Amino acid sequence: MRHLWLVRHGPTHAKEMIGWTDRAADLSDTAALARLSAALPDVPVISSDLHRARATADALQGPRPRLPHDPRLRELHFGAWESRPYAEVEAETPALIRAFWEDAGEVQAPGGESWNAMAARVQHTLDALPPRAIVVCHFGPILASLQRALGCDVQTVFAHKIEPLSLTELRFTDGWQALRINHIP
Repeated sequence: MRHLWLVRHGPTHAKEMIGWTDRAADLSDTAALARLSAALPDVPVISSDLHRARATADALQGPRPRLPHDPRLRELHFGAWESRPYAEVEAETPALIRAFWEDAGEVQAPGGESWNAMAARVQHTLDALPPRAIVVCHFGPILASLQRALGCDVQTVFAHKIEPLSLTELRFTDGWQALRINHIP
């Protein structure tokens, strides 16, 4: 059996598209962090190597074992769209950005990665983890994992919210199950 507790990093308050851009997380809500930590089991913690995920994992770790940060758990790479406001990208490349979200799969930003490439990268990484682990990462990797668990298409999974400091719990026995989605303890 595989059991994963996927935690989205703390809020960044960014107003632009940040995938691999290394932004800090706002971890000032110590009460929310304490509630989230209390809701997590005593299993190994791993995170993306980006600061916002690493710092969130540090805040949640407590006495839990820590696995090395893994760059394969990063957010989707937005390429030329990194650190740019959505409205600016939309004005510059309206058809491409629309296809990127509406026909997600193989469409990618210039110099970036597609949804399917990110999902494959993340799933390969998660499959190599210990059977029970807390994974502190990002919106895209959590949605991609949820997509696999629910067996749905990209557009269906995009309807789910994944808030900062939320918990999405997945378990695999005879197949993947989503036990909790976007849970805020």
